[in-house]
Amino acid sequence: MTATAAGTTDFTSDELMEVNAARALADATTCFVGIGLPSTAANLARATVNPGLVLIYESGTIGSKPTRLPLSIGDGELADTADAVVPVPEMFNYWLQGGRIDVGFLGAAQVDRYANINTSVVDRGPDKPEGRLPGAGGAPEIASNCGKVLMVLRHSTRNFVERLDFVTTMGHGGGPGDRKKLGMPGAGPVAVITDLGVLRPDPATAELVLTELHPGVTVERVRAATGWELTVAGTVGTTEPPTPHELAALRALKAAGKPGKAPGKPGKTAGKETR
Repeated sequence: MTATAAGTTDFTSDELMEVNAARALADATTCFVGIGLPSTAANLARATVNPGLVLIYESGTIGSKPTRLPLSIGDGELADTADAVVPVPEMFNYWLQGGRIDVGFLGAAQVDRYANINTSVVDRGPDKPEGRLPGAGGAPEIASNCGKVLMVLRHSTRNFVERLDFVTTMGHGGGPGDRKKLGMPGAGPVAVITDLGVLRPDPATAELVLTELHPGVTVERVRAATGWELTVAGTVGTTEPPTPHELAALRALKAAGKPGKAPGKPGKTAGKETR
């Protein structure tokens, strides 16, 4: 990606994804954060578009303000910088199930057209043992009870599949009305942010629809990276590239956990594979 008139430097497709995921939290008050890409986005949001965002982690930390990206929900940095640390049962029974958290931010190994999630096992093919993944953790409760859910993951046919190998966490089930039938109070997934663009559920069908492309990405490329016949919105927007401030903040977060290393130049640029 070449420099823009606004002075934006080169950036990777991962950085483009992470910045746009952070921007999705601009109006959030509280966020229940998953480890990995969701944590990167949530911490970047605190450093840029939403300094007052209250980060909540499954281990019971409320208002964590880590100076680096946490390695897990048990990272001591989360407790050291938190406003409060509560028991895990209280976190789930009072804060999460009580409807006190407005946004949940999740990742996934597999996602289907209705934003259902697999983080348990994957079929590795004939004569091979199934691949074991980290499992559910708190994701099913987060997806059920937060006011709404955001998701972030890289876009490929390996991740965006016609049929999940295992349903770990329900997004919109099999279509509109399924969440209500099961008594789920939250709205469920409202956006899936990837390294190619943004998908949102259609209000009528609950099926994910491509609504925005990242700069330099085509509809054909997104369709080729999706394991089902992807629906495209009538008008597809284009996301804004990262600003110098956003890139600096993101690279500083990533560098903070690597002693002796400073934010360096990105590798491959957006529009090219970074995997």
